[in-house]
Amino acid sequence: MNILLVDGYNIIGDWDELKALRDTDLSQARQLLIEKMAEYQAYRGYRVIIVFDAYEVKGSESKYQEYNVEVVYTKEKETADQCIERLVKELKNIKTKVYVATSDFAEQQTIFQQGAYRKSARELAIEVNHIQSEIEEELRAFSAQKQTRTLPISQDILAEFEKMRRGRK
Repeated sequence: MNILLVDGYNIIGDWDELKALRDTDLSQARQLLIEKMAEYQAYRGYRVIIVFDAYEVKGSESKYQEYNVEVVYTKEKETADQCIERLVKELKNIKTKVYVATSDFAEQQTIFQQGAYRKSARELAIEVNHIQSEIEEELRAFSAQKQTRTLPISQDILAEFEKMRRGRK
């Protein structure tokens, strides 16, 4: 199993699209990152965990899932780096490769020492863009193939199939 831990604010601060969005609406930048990581997860088959720093926010760590991506806000007085290091220790084992997406050099050195792999923000952006291109190409190919595969079915039967698909009888 492969796991990708993402330093959320580090990636947002590095990717131009997210950085521009962050300057006007930080929550939208976080949401777009989650959506991009959901596509990455679906395409690559990795378990993806995004960690956002809530160091100055009072309270305990919060976790939730969105689009099957795990989102973690650190607990009070815990940085994203500390949380990521803790997660690497918890998750890494013989059967699991843990990758950490960050461009924080000090963090990269620390996770290397713990046996995790790193992906810089730039490397992850290239990979995400490549995946997006592959998905678009597959959609074009599917659409072209779909147009050549039509069965002569009457509108009544198509309507019945649609009712069945939607769970109506």
